[in-house]
Amino acid sequence: MVSINLVWNFWRVRIIITNHILNKTSALMAQNLVLTFDNTEIAFCSLTDAELLRAYALFKMIGFRGLVKIGPRIISTAMRWRLPVSGVIKYTIFKHFCGGESIEDSSPMIDRLSRFNVGTILDYSVEGGRRERDFDAAAQEVMRTIEAAAGNKKIPFAVFKVSALGSQRALEAASRDRGSGGISGVHLRVLKICQLAADRNVRILIDAEETWIQDAIDVMAEEMMARFNRDGRTIVYTTVQLYRTGRLQVMEEQLQRARNQSFKIGLKLVRGAYMEKERALAAKSKLASPIQPDKMATDRQFDQATTWCIEHLDDVSFCAGTHNEVSCLVIAGAMARLEISRDDTRIWFSQLLGMSDHLSFNLAAAGYNVAKYVPYGPVKSALPYLFRRAEENTSVAGQAGRELLLLTKEIRRRGIGLRGISRTSHSALR
Repeated sequence: MVSINLVWNFWRVRIIITNHILNKTSALMAQNLVLTFDNTEIAFCSLTDAELLRAYALFKMIGFRGLVKIGPRIISTAMRWRLPVSGVIKYTIFKHFCGGESIEDSSPMIDRLSRFNVGTILDYSVEGGRRERDFDAAAQEVMRTIEAAAGNKKIPFAVFKVSALGSQRALEAASRDRGSGGISGVHLRVLKICQLAADRNVRILIDAEETWIQDAIDVMAEEMMARFNRDGRTIVYTTVQLYRTGRLQVMEEQLQRARNQSFKIGLKLVRGAYMEKERALAAKSKLASPIQPDKMATDRQFDQATTWCIEHLDDVSFCAGTHNEVSCLVIAGAMARLEISRDDTRIWFSQLLGMSDHLSFNLAAAGYNVAKYVPYGPVKSALPYLFRRAEENTSVAGQAGRELLLLTKEIRRRGIGLRGISRTSHSALR
């Protein structure tokens, strides 16, 4: 119990110090930013007591690295043997991190988030298609999310991964050539999706992926921005992974091309999701790693990138996909310094469903634009996504522990009592 309080106080002190630094940077900040992330009543306002206990039990399990490491193999084997594990998965990890098995199933979650001024980004989480009909089906589902978002303020963005729309091998070959040649099928699907988004006036995020296919994605994304981000609208957003080196220069160069061709830039800024794979391949190929040397360098480049976007809002709109408290405060501080309204539609914050609610709901309560990524799809098809979320919560420094501390604080505030957690965790997971 003492260790929990010590860690919790550490996070409070870190946020207090960051606020102090930001307040000293400008007279506006000195007038009081009024943004903190330790209000768990706001953070977990969307959860019932039973859901709060289930979340606690889930993150408690995720905190065991050994279990997370062998769990996917056990579950995959059990499903191959047709053991009845799907129901357990559906009502535990799937229910926490996913909206449902379809867009319609996700409607209650969309409505729930909206009640607290948090938007939804529907993310079709089925991966690994290999046939043309799989790619066509994925494209059709993405277009269904666009139709669901059209005219619906509860769904401010749609999103897709290019790798879901075509062959990995073709994307790798196109990336080596730094172009979109040889991927006509993928290109056509991307064009159809972006055209529909433009027709329906729906912002569309193109996710980033591994470096060995990213060049082809970047070429297509910029082509779509040049085509559709005109007449004062920013429809298409490409993604920049700030754990990669040299991204600020890439952004500067893209800005110059956009100005020369008179189109707007849309950016989703993230730290990145493929660090281990990227470093392993670089080492195997005896190449320089494309990844920053450490987390501090990644954090620094991410915060520089968000500040750069805010300073270029005449040309750039962006969505900051971050689970980092300090980065959120840096963005809020830059907005205050430049007297930018908190609800300026060119600036959005985003977090994944089931994670960092203390950021999402406190930001929304303070008047900022916030949207949650809400994955959906059949339980079995969503397993790769769910396994990544579990692994991410153990590999990202302090993530599972931080979630547990916040959940513990709210359980105490509601008077449920920590003593009752050990008795109720099992039933809450059912």
